[in-house]
Amino acid sequence: MARAGAVLVDTLALLQERIRPGVSTAQLDQLAERFIRSRGAVPTFKGYRGFPGSICASPNAMIVHGIPGPYRLPERDIISIDVGVTLDGWVADAARTFGVAETSAEVANLLSATEQSLHPGVAPYWPGKRMGGLSGAIQGVAEAARLAIVRSLVGHGIGRSMHEDPQVPNYGKPGRGPLLEEGMVLAVEPMTTAGRAPVRVGGDGWAIFSQDGSPAAHFEFTVAITAAGPSILTPWHLPSQAATGGRSAQPARAPRGEPAAEGAGSPR
Repeated sequence: MARAGAVLVDTLALLQERIRPGVSTAQLDQLAERFIRSRGAVPTFKGYRGFPGSICASPNAMIVHGIPGPYRLPERDIISIDVGVTLDGWVADAARTFGVAETSAEVANLLSATEQSLHPGVAPYWPGKRMGGLSGAIQGVAEAARLAIVRSLVGHGIGRSMHEDPQVPNYGKPGRGPLLEEGMVLAVEPMTTAGRAPVRVGGDGWAIFSQDGSPAAHFEFTVAITAAGPSILTPWHLPSQAATGGRSAQPARAPRGEPAAEGAGSPR
């Protein structure tokens, strides 16, 4: 799975370079598909349950599952890019939300806090812990920044298939939820809005929006639970050499951490 994750990291880095005013989400999708296939991998999302794109491209109030198309990004937009890569029969899944040129202070807080919530959420992923503690760590960071956790969308297990058990919510309480075991691999993906948590489904049956029209953010890692702690298989937060054709970043070992009070994304 680390090999699939390395291709995914490089894909996100390449897309980040191309996100600018005037680019269409279809152009980003085509670029991603060409790059993924050039590395001997397959874009997991394409054809999954009928989804037509190689990536999910979700601007502004669209939280997840945006179908790439003619929409061109203007300045001050935000765009959530979710990518799945299959290589050697293993699947990796990751997402980032990008600002297009300058963004408002509200949006800057949305992106920063949602991304920051992912790291303390991943740190407690040790065998023997329970899901509620790490889910609560994500919730705590996001809500401290006055963001709403989208409770109707959760992360998931991942491996040979894109969606496996268990579900990985972004809210919870220490000591509750499934017991984490060595060998589990999870897609951890906080999804937040700058307004309220309720969502609505778009007319295409895929896109999911914040119901109140507030901007939304989505960040995601694929994380393996090992005896030595959590290993991030999609470390897009580390430097990547996709543009130069160099070797991708290796899996990142998350620092050992504890929740403060220890006692969805990809097409569905």
